[in-house]
Amino acid sequence: MNSSVYFCLAFAAISSCSPQHSNEKQQESSTPNNDYIMYATGFTVEYFGEIKKIEVKNPYKGATEGLSYWLIPKSAEVPDSLTNENIVRTPVGSLVCTSTTHITPLDLLEESEKLVGFPSTQYISSNKVREQVVNGKTTEIGRDNNLNVEVMLGLQPEVLMTYSMTGDYSKLTAYERSGISVIQNAEYLEETPLGRAEWIKFMALFFDKEEQADSIFNGIAKNYSTTLELINQQVQKPTVFSGIVYGDTWYMPGGNSWAGKFLNDAGANFLWKDSPETGSIELSFEAVYEKSYQSDFWIGAANYYSKEALKAIDERYASFEAFKQDKVYTYNARQIPEGGNDYFESGFSRPDIVLNDLVKILYPDLLPQHQLYYYRKLD
Repeated sequence: MNSSVYFCLAFAAISSCSPQHSNEKQQESSTPNNDYIMYATGFTVEYFGEIKKIEVKNPYKGATEGLSYWLIPKSAEVPDSLTNENIVRTPVGSLVCTSTTHITPLDLLEESEKLVGFPSTQYISSNKVREQVVNGKTTEIGRDNNLNVEVMLGLQPEVLMTYSMTGDYSKLTAYERSGISVIQNAEYLEETPLGRAEWIKFMALFFDKEEQADSIFNGIAKNYSTTLELINQQVQKPTVFSGIVYGDTWYMPGGNSWAGKFLNDAGANFLWKDSPETGSIELSFEAVYEKSYQSDFWIGAANYYSKEALKAIDERYASFEAFKQDKVYTYNARQIPEGGNDYFESGFSRPDIVLNDLVKILYPDLLPQHQLYYYRKLD
């Protein structure tokens, strides 16, 4: 995944996620903790006494089988029955991550100091981790997914948390042979904003912080649901289109994409809401204009900062009514000079803030105290 893409929050309590101690053999199955995971569909957790088994059900798009990880306390012995399994000793004392979307869960769980390495550190938005980079506590380990093997092996993190788009794990074997536990994080495959945000609970399992993660996520989900209740009372929904032209193609979010679902939840009459795509739809400028030239809002105009910059690229943009009425917004309010965009970092963990931003744009009077955080109006 390109670094400009993969840049791709905080709060109630859990009583049922604690390991259920048992006198039975540790290899005997216990009941999966269904109360711990409410929205995420990509992973499960099961307790065997003090041992946890995590299954990442779809490690990459189109995967035919999942991956299992056995989390065993450092104070406990590894059962003979698990010696050939993927074992991680907990709590994890050091790790390397390869997506900025992994950083916010670490921040929220107060485990950022455990991050000893990261690729393309210039794109990190987290103030705490950027400070760690400056102080030499978090090391640059390469660019994008091209990790520097020598640097990685020199750091010797306990865990390498990465992601896969294709299922090719061949480049990871050197790390596994050196004793580094390699974990596939498939959060990006979640189909709902809350489902993706709930992967903070996946991260928490490696630090034995399930209760804290549950509390944080419950707050996020409650905020999200409260805003949805306000939206459900609205009858008139403003029309919205999104995206922009690259080359000769307008890339419009599909109705089932992350952006599309946000617009629908925010009470927009998103003109492509009925399209089944989970990613982008490739359209011509003419097809978009014909359907949306009179739309109330244009939300998600890529990485532009002004309407004049948009018009300089293509004068036809100025023909949209949303452009004429000064209702063009995009998600670069928290972009740093080096190019990193916090929308693609913490935004996946804080869907409640993203939703509130969109509602503030579409229905300014519904959330009088909210100030735009990720989004901004183009000058």
